[in-house]
Amino acid sequence: MKYVAVGVLLRGESVLACQRKKTVRYPLKWEFPGGKIEEGETPRQALIRELREELNLDARPDGILLSHEWTYPESDPDTTPDGTFHVTYFLVRHYSGHPVNRTFQEIRWVTPEELQKMDVLAGNHAAIDLLVRRVREDGTPF
Repeated sequence: MKYVAVGVLLRGESVLACQRKKTVRYPLKWEFPGGKIEEGETPRQALIRELREELNLDARPDGILLSHEWTYPESDPDTTPDGTFHVTYFLVRHYSGHPVNRTFQEIRWVTPEELQKMDVLAGNHAAIDLLVRRVREDGTPF
């Protein structure tokens, strides 16, 4: 199993969606920024590092939105033998700078409802659905 930390970056009523490059696994799928947790890192530390590397942001992740496991049946057995990822989603309200796209095909600020209609990486659906439910119940997920 691989462990991943993901950031749900918030700006007003929008979240930052990032589109994977067409040359990588799951090409052109939309996702939240983040990545694999390296040995010796906590999920929070990994996310801070990933957001700096991918988007040139200095972030202070807030609380955990969701933590769950997701299995991609078509995963590469050499990198994830069972195709399972444990993903921790952090809400990120506080960061300095403006996102600079260093990694993705495209980045875009969208509402959770808009993101729900995009071609999103399957493992992110639970977090997106949770955001949409919060918007409907509370008027804002943030």
